[in-house]
Amino acid sequence: MQTVQATLVAAIAAAALAFSPLSAAATGENSRAALIISVDGAIGPATAGYVKDALAKANERRAEVVILRLNTPGGLATSMREIIADVLASSIPVVGYVSPSGAHAASAGTYILYATHIAAMAPGTNLGAATPVQIGSPVPGLPSKPTDKDGKDKKDSAQQTEPTDAMTAKMTNDAVASIRSLAELRGRNADWAEKAVREAASLSASAALQANVIDLIARNPTELLKQIDGRVVEIAGGETRHLATKDATIGALDPGWISQFLSVIADPNVAFILLLVGVYGLIFEFASPGAIAPGVVGTICLLLGLYALNMLPINYAGLALMLLGIALFTIEAFTPTAIVGIGGIIAFVLGAMMLFKVEAPGYRLSWWVIGIAAAMFIGLIVVIFSSLRRARKGPARVGAQAMRGLSAEVLDWADREGHVFTQGERWQARSAEAFRPGEMVEVASIMDLTLMVRRRPGLTAGEGGAR
Repeated sequence: MQTVQATLVAAIAAAALAFSPLSAAATGENSRAALIISVDGAIGPATAGYVKDALAKANERRAEVVILRLNTPGGLATSMREIIADVLASSIPVVGYVSPSGAHAASAGTYILYATHIAAMAPGTNLGAATPVQIGSPVPGLPSKPTDKDGKDKKDSAQQTEPTDAMTAKMTNDAVASIRSLAELRGRNADWAEKAVREAASLSASAALQANVIDLIARNPTELLKQIDGRVVEIAGGETRHLATKDATIGALDPGWISQFLSVIADPNVAFILLLVGVYGLIFEFASPGAIAPGVVGTICLLLGLYALNMLPINYAGLALMLLGIALFTIEAFTPTAIVGIGGIIAFVLGAMMLFKVEAPGYRLSWWVIGIAAAMFIGLIVVIFSSLRRARKGPARVGAQAMRGLSAEVLDWADREGHVFTQGERWQARSAEAFRPGEMVEVASIMDLTLMVRRRPGLTAGEGGAR
């Protein structure tokens, strides 16, 4: 019996040893994951933060590969460089994928795609137009070849244009050096990359594959993982990685609520509106102290707007002009004068036009927002002047002039002096006439704190001092 038990135990142990490698392999295979980071819209500080956090999470989860899905018109150069630095330092292979069909990786998106370990595009997508847009010229910097009316290059070198701006040339050359270094690092077409910067060239997915700008075309992430399966890539530190992605599980790394919130307020138009709401809230709070709500809301919006501006490349001269315009509006609200109000509008509009240093896609201040803001301030000035005009034309409500013509009830009277009751107050009064208590009189004038009254025919004591 003991022999049988020993044999059974040995058989179970042998089976466990035999199946343990398969189980480990199956577990390892199931643990492989391809995590997708989606970049949609303009690239800014919030996007850079999201990509950094997502790559850190992918590293913690030991993902097999990260798919950086791009659909962007471009964005800020500073945020683009942060993303490129994170991709180059990633210990997990990053696959750049322009998707879905109809998407594009323009401007900053082209640089990021060049930085990824594997570059892919979906059919019907495009990339390119990588000229630094803040420079303001489609072919900035170096001399260009002028063409005649037939579109042919002119051979006369003397007629070629010269650089008109040293800063333009410096920024262009820096951008060219950056994208060429990425192309050489990944073994892609460096000449076309330079053309994309200098001439804002663009390519479709099939043309990009033929020009060795990308590595492959895939219709969806599943097909993409099948095509890159077995490829060898070099990650940070010179280490090579053999990709096993054929049966990898696809997951998504969505941005957290903080990244989503920052992406909303980092929009220049939203930041601009937050500033306006904050300023209006403080103006209303100062105009009517004790309302509390306008002050609280205005302070919160003003702080959020300033925080958003801190993340964006702003022109401090433009910000100073805006603040000057707002200050002039505030002065106008308390001491109405046409010159101060008009000056505030001019300063505010000029400051809004100059507020942002760059004209990157997605980071332009809308003319509609500027126009609506200016119209609101003009409306505020109109309301102030209308109120002032009505106040000047209307009857006096305070001081001696406001007392004239009021009805008063005589409380007591002796000789030519006594006391009357009007507007809820007891006043000392004088008159050349004699009155009886309860009789209604009219205020003729006021001298110091004494009312000069006179008889008012047609009024009785029952009218109670009504005007």
